[in-house]
Amino acid sequence: MAKAKMLWRRGRGALGALNPLLGTWVAIAGSAQGRVRCKQTFSRVLGGAYVQLVTNWRYGQKTYDELALYGVGENGKLSFWSFTSDGKNSRGTVADGSDIHPEALGFQAAMPAGLARMVYWPDEDGGFVWAVEAKTKKGWKRFTEHHYKKA
Repeated sequence: MAKAKMLWRRGRGALGALNPLLGTWVAIAGSAQGRVRCKQTFSRVLGGAYVQLVTNWRYGQKTYDELALYGVGENGKLSFWSFTSDGKNSRGTVADGSDIHPEALGFQAAMPAGLARMVYWPDEDGGFVWAVEAKTKKGWKRFTEHHYKKA
């Protein structure tokens, strides 16, 4: 069986997994609040020790913002720390997402409602897909999926 062509070129070290996401990306999707435009910007910060994510969701005139940092946590694993404009925050670590795509980059976090994961994976046109899922007794249940294109 032939090996599938790899779509993402990852860099060295733990943060190298985020190299395919560096830059600014935009998605337009449907949501429970109506049409949403989401812009995500990934950039290296603090001398390259972290990758910063600045996200803006726009639902008509309403906005929601997130600031997250990705870096190596105390446990030695790639981790994230997220802070949102509604005053909430979360943290998590790298997790397996290969059930979605062989090149997927996943993270999971314990949330008030239970275990959640977010997963990034490449699409064929040079963009990527981002999904958020909740752990259920039957497996992962997806409740958000966006298809991002370079801004």
